[in-house]
Amino acid sequence: MFLIALSPILWLILALSVLKMAAYKACPLALLIALAAGIFVNDMSIPHAVQATLEGVALACWPILLVIVAAIFTYNLSLQTKAMDVIKKMLTSVSNDRRVLILLIGWGFGGFLEGMAGFGTAIAIPAGMLAGIGINPVLSAMVCLIANSVPTAYGSIGIPLVTLGNVTDIDPVLLATYTSLQLAPLTLLCPFLMVIVAGHSLKALKGMLLMCTAAAVCFVLPEIAVSMFMGPELAVVAGGIGAMAAIVACAKLFPVNDPAYAMPPHGHEDPVTAASGLKAWLSFILIFVFLLMTSKLVPVIHDPLNLIKSSVLIYDGPGGEPYTFTWVATPGILILLAAFIGGSVQGASFGEILGCLKRTVYNLRFTIITIITVIATAKVMGYAGMTHEIAETAVAATGTAYPLIAAFIGSIGTFITGSATSSCVLFGKLQTDSAIAIGATPAAQAWIAAANATGACAGKMISPQSIAIAVASIGTVGCEGRLLHFAVKFYLPFIIIMGCIVYFGQHIVG
Repeated sequence: MFLIALSPILWLILALSVLKMAAYKACPLALLIALAAGIFVNDMSIPHAVQATLEGVALACWPILLVIVAAIFTYNLSLQTKAMDVIKKMLTSVSNDRRVLILLIGWGFGGFLEGMAGFGTAIAIPAGMLAGIGINPVLSAMVCLIANSVPTAYGSIGIPLVTLGNVTDIDPVLLATYTSLQLAPLTLLCPFLMVIVAGHSLKALKGMLLMCTAAAVCFVLPEIAVSMFMGPELAVVAGGIGAMAAIVACAKLFPVNDPAYAMPPHGHEDPVTAASGLKAWLSFILIFVFLLMTSKLVPVIHDPLNLIKSSVLIYDGPGGEPYTFTWVATPGILILLAAFIGGSVQGASFGEILGCLKRTVYNLRFTIITIITVIATAKVMGYAGMTHEIAETAVAATGTAYPLIAAFIGSIGTFITGSATSSCVLFGKLQTDSAIAIGATPAAQAWIAAANATGACAGKMISPQSIAIAVASIGTVGCEGRLLHFAVKFYLPFIIIMGCIVYFGQHIVG
């Protein structure tokens, strides 16, 4: 029974890692395997199997895919209006020290992009920018893989943690809080590791300790605060903004002038005016403002908008509950609104904006298929009792030591699928079922569930998808093996540290 319950996941491992099959082809087959196992082995009725699949489709489309499409559309529109060129110019004018630029673009701006868009943009854009200004392309990819390791749980306006909350029925605010606390030690380390890698030595930290400390602290504190009081949607966006502000402040107040790391001088360029800078950042500013104003921090706006919703009972079998569609107070709608306003101010016509949206949806067609089918697979596995079977076996093998491997399981999900969201869908319910099986308290159950998102961050570093995106962004063919070998050296200690944090932390929160 265990192997049958595990069969959809085993198929994904085989298809994606061994057969090198595209995810949009492998995931529909995983759904068929889950349906076959649920119907023929777990005595799931055909109507219930169909209903479970439809509930997965509903969850995938609203809100998950809505947020993904809206976030990527906002970024694509900023490329079309040339706003991203202005943003790049502003960032590269801060310093001529490559260590500072790597922190500013790879860490601060990369974290901001992960929070706003996710899905590879936080590796592709910073790595491409760093390579474009003269930093070694492979080095650019390396530092961006490190930088993207810790914000991944909050990508695309927090959608992995929002999804984890939907899958496990745990408050996303609590999950976001626990995830930020689990990630905090590694988040504080990342800027230092990036500078060491940038300079190929510990000596590269000379003159950079203050900036690295400021970049780390000003990332992690806003992340924790926003997670605790608002939830996952803006946590990493706030952290990225805090880190960029700290790095710019340090660069201006305590400039670093080490000739060993000086960038070659660029030709004279006119400075960016405040008005053009504000216009370039407008879409992202509006997203931040809209999400903030409609959050629980502003109940006079949040409460009425949150009433505009519909509840539908899709799965009427054991454990089924009405699925709620929130029509206005959902991040995807707010991001689309911000993008349309920002794009219009930046000079794009309504037709051009719609054309960009259409191209975005078309370019994401394979991602859409992947996410719909992987979430439907997880729903079928959950309702058929397959996830519970896997959890019981995992607990029988590890006992009360299960939390030690909780983050590792989350990392495997991201390694396989390339997505923290997909990892949370595949293994989120497994984590809570396992936590219940070892007698964990409700708080410890949430802590162990959060470990799935924490582990997903580590898995992102070694994911073939992340490495392929990094290689494509720097235009250097054939360095995949070198990047994977580099990433594994960081993944292993990261996942061991995470396992210890989760194991010992459960006793504190519980």
